[in-house]
Amino acid sequence: MSSDKGKEFGEGSSRCAGDQPHPAAQPSRYESQKRRDWNTFCQYLKNQRPPAPISQCNHNHVLDFLRYLDQFGKTKVHIQGCVFFGQPEPPGPCTCPVRQAWGSLDALIGRLRAAYEEHGGSPETNPFASGAIRVYLREVRDSQAKARGIPYKKKKKKKKNQVKAGDDGSSLPVQSS
Repeated sequence: MSSDKGKEFGEGSSRCAGDQPHPAAQPSRYESQKRRDWNTFCQYLKNQRPPAPISQCNHNHVLDFLRYLDQFGKTKVHIQGCVFFGQPEPPGPCTCPVRQAWGSLDALIGRLRAAYEEHGGSPETNPFASGAIRVYLREVRDSQAKARGIPYKKKKKKKKNQVKAGDDGSSLPVQSS
């Protein structure tokens, strides 16, 4: 561990609580959610035994936080032995656990990643940008898709129609295949 790590955050720093000056204008929905998420994560760290200062936060704290949030999820994720495993629309109830949806976790990590740097954290030490977090999110996405029987497919960017000049100098759209 480098002794430079966390110099932006002093041990016991109160920067976790959102000490940023509040602008007079109403913050956007995204900014409000980001602040709530940051405060929730900081409170989670304070409640750890022993409490973990943000300056010593690493990807393991983030992974533990994501697992902790599962108990508040609303997405039913069927386990391998469930009769409804792999069915997108199960016909009845089951005892499988509820979890946080992958998309919610992905958006949360994006907001926390930005908040960390806004509160003085270095991009190089950002625990929310860790490869371990990306791997965890990918595993959550894949397992939830498999449990629902719907493979996750990354959305492909649509190609813009290519433009070809006509004989009269006008532009005609040409469909790309």
